[in-house]
Amino acid sequence: MSGSRSPVGRLPDEALLSGLATGDPELAVLFVRRFQHRVFGVAMTVTGDQQLAEDVAQQTFERAWKHAQIYDSRRGSVTTWLTTIAHNLAIDAVRARRTEPMAPEDLDPLLGVVTETPERCALADEASSQLRAALARLPREQARALMMAGIYGMTAQQIADAEKIPLGTAKTRIRAAMAKLRTTLASPKRGDHVQ
Repeated sequence: MSGSRSPVGRLPDEALLSGLATGDPELAVLFVRRFQHRVFGVAMTVTGDQQLAEDVAQQTFERAWKHAQIYDSRRGSVTTWLTTIAHNLAIDAVRARRTEPMAPEDLDPLLGVVTETPERCALADEASSQLRAALARLPREQARALMMAGIYGMTAQQIADAEKIPLGTAKTRIRAAMAKLRTTLASPKRGDHVQ
């Protein structure tokens, strides 16, 4: 127990992140190995492109290294922090590649990927599973509007045009979806295990 190199594979995530921040090569390698599949899984789920997902994963670890010192465990686990970085970078990468909005008919398969996916293991932290479950409970038209706005950065007018609905309806769907997600995600967890 007194050795400085006790079972490093069992070190807490926070210790590995600290090692990454201080430039400890052994801990940095262990950090990347521990999270590489999860980070790549998030990037692949969002981008659908292996090369782009690899680039996003690389950027995620670079950003984690640059910002490791500002990680705050009170705001979530290292896993949640890292997968959030990967998710945000992947969305940015998809938006940067896209010159025009996604066709609405392509959203249904994407909704399936977000709500039920074999990559669920890659996103299996508490925050993402709660978000997927909350998104799956939304009415389909609200979920589609929220995905168009949140992931693809479409304006309410672009959503209205794509869905062939009035502008006010598009805005209402987005607002209603956001309100339902906020309510669902802010609810205490004590009743989650009751069916």
